[in-house]
Amino acid sequence: MRKEEDNSFDFNDAVADIMSGKSIGGKDGVLAPLVKQLVEAALEAEVESHLAQDINSGNKNRKNGTSRKTIKTSDGTFELNTPRDRAGSFEPQLVKKNQTHLTDDIEDKVLSMYSLGLSYRDIVKHIEDMYRIELSIGTINNITDKIIEKVKAWQERPLESIYTFMWLDAIHYKIKDGGKYDTKAVYTILGMGINGKKDVLGLYIGESEGANFWLGVLVKTHPT
Repeated sequence: MRKEEDNSFDFNDAVADIMSGKSIGGKDGVLAPLVKQLVEAALEAEVESHLAQDINSGNKNRKNGTSRKTIKTSDGTFELNTPRDRAGSFEPQLVKKNQTHLTDDIEDKVLSMYSLGLSYRDIVKHIEDMYRIELSIGTINNITDKIIEKVKAWQERPLESIYTFMWLDAIHYKIKDGGKYDTKAVYTILGMGINGKKDVLGLYIGESEGANFWLGVLVKTHPT
């Protein structure tokens, strides 16, 4: 039996990679596990909606593990685990069966969904824009709930009370908003605790990088 792959995001490894000069964004960057994790969560929600529809139609069907394939991007490759169903009737939509390339547009939207500052409605709009097809309300809600569960768990994890060092950075990208493309920034804050443990303190989304925005981010990050 093949050992399950650990898809958790290791913050210590992430900071070490940044300090060694590794890119923050992209599939070869330290935030790649977050992109992979959220895409797989969306696919899991897809198959659950498909199975629910099958059961309502009187068909017997259930999950049947996952299949693995290599997804190519402009920055490299990664292994994606896609859920399967027993009947073989499930057709994934976000990353289709014959698809081997993940667009930069999807990567940008996935990363921004981890950022503080997005409302429930914003996340729903991101999901609808990622799929570019008409999905049922039930499927959209299922995907949104799966994604928000992981996003909130990451955003609400406990932080240390004191950090001896902090690194601040921003990733800029283009994203479609209200029918036009605007430049957005995901602000990244990294910290080192008094015990030497390194952590990603938060991701925040904004219009552009500036002193006033950084001040607001630092105020929100300060432990209470």
